[in-house]
Amino acid sequence: MDKETEADDIITRVARPGDVAAMLACDAYAQSHASRGDAVRDAVGKRQCLVALHAGQVAGYVLTHDDFFGYGFVPLVVVAPAQQRRGVGMRLLAAAANACPTAKLFTSTNQSNVAAQRLFASAGFVRSGRIDHLDEGDPELVYVKWCR
Repeated sequence: MDKETEADDIITRVARPGDVAAMLACDAYAQSHASRGDAVRDAVGKRQCLVALHAGQVAGYVLTHDDFFGYGFVPLVVVAPAQQRRGVGMRLLAAAANACPTAKLFTSTNQSNVAAQRLFASAGFVRSGRIDHLDEGDPELVYVKWCR
């Protein structure tokens, strides 16, 4: 018999315009950076955003696109603080990989973001490279996952 987890109660789907306010409400960065809201609204309009729902409430979201050297890319994963470490990020990355129209899905994070590095490794991503000089003194680490 399988043990049921909180992650079993998480559903993911393509985000809708009506989800944006709740998505931004769970994103602390968006509270002080209007450009985040613009990016989210743009991604939702292009159907390049997936949302995770737990008990009918927005638990997190992921932005995607497929123009990273011809491959899929996840530029942003956000999980509501109260939902962190409950499988939401894993579920979002799995949904992004499942929806990826290319053979590979890339993502990245700063070297200082150890939590994101652990999430990516747990979700089956492997280190692919490093980009220096985006944020001085904090290199960007690139990850890849094969989707097909």
